[in-house]
Amino acid sequence: MIKAYFNWSSGKDSSLALYKTLNQSDYQVDFLLTNINKDVQRVSMHGLREELLEAQAASIGIPLRKIEFSGNVTMKEYDETMKVSMESILKDKYQHCFFGDIFLEDLKTYRDSKLSEVGIQGLYPLWKQDTKALLQEFLDLGFKAITVCVNAQYLDKSFVGRVIDEQFIKDLPENVDVCGENGEFHTFVFDGPIFKNSIEFSIGEKVHKTYQPSKNDDDNCFQKDKKVNWDTGFWYCDLIPN
Repeated sequence: MIKAYFNWSSGKDSSLALYKTLNQSDYQVDFLLTNINKDVQRVSMHGLREELLEAQAASIGIPLRKIEFSGNVTMKEYDETMKVSMESILKDKYQHCFFGDIFLEDLKTYRDSKLSEVGIQGLYPLWKQDTKALLQEFLDLGFKAITVCVNAQYLDKSFVGRVIDEQFIKDLPENVDVCGENGEFHTFVFDGPIFKNSIEFSIGEKVHKTYQPSKNDDDNCFQKDKKVNWDTGFWYCDLIPN
C-alpha cells in the first residue's frame, strides 16, 4: 500500500471521496488533514465546531491533523503556512494526498501547483464525474449530511440547517449545482458507511455574516476579472455537539 493522507473538509464530497479511496485504491490513508480557523476553533469555510470535526475522525478511525489559520489570514500567509506544513508532511515520506474536488479547474490547478513545489501529488477520486450522479450515489450508500453554510447570493436562510435528501435536491434553484461545487453550500456529514457510529448534535442558531474583499490586489483572487462579484454574504447554522 502507498502512504497517503486525505484533505478532509468534513463535508459530503470529502466523505464520498474518502469512501472510494478506502474501498477502491492501492493507497493507505494514514491521516485526515483539515484547516481550522483558530480564532473561533471552527473548520475554515464550513464554520463547523472543532469538536464535531474531532468526533468525525474518531468515528472514522483515522487520525486527524489540523493546520491553524487566523480568521483574517492573507493569501501570502496562507501559502506560507501551507508550504511549511507540506514540507513537514513530506519529511514523513508522504508524497500523495487526496481531495474531494469535482470540476473546478482553477482550484485544482492551484492545489497541484502548490503541491508540486514540495513534491507531493494530488489525487481526485471524484474528478469530472457528474454531480447529480455523485449526490445520488452518496445518498444511496447511506450517507447523511446537513448544510452548515450557504452562499446568500444563491440560497436563502431556509436552505441552511437542512438535511440533504431528495426534497432538498428538488428545492434547489436551477442555477445551483446539486453538489454545491461552485461554493453555493457546504455540509457536515454525520453518518454513513465510513463511520463506526453516527455523530450526535443539536441544531443551534442560524446567523448571517458578511465579509469584505481584500483591498490588496495581490490578495484578491478575482483581481484579473473585475466583472466577477466577490461573494460577501453567507448563512451559517451552528451545530452543537450532544
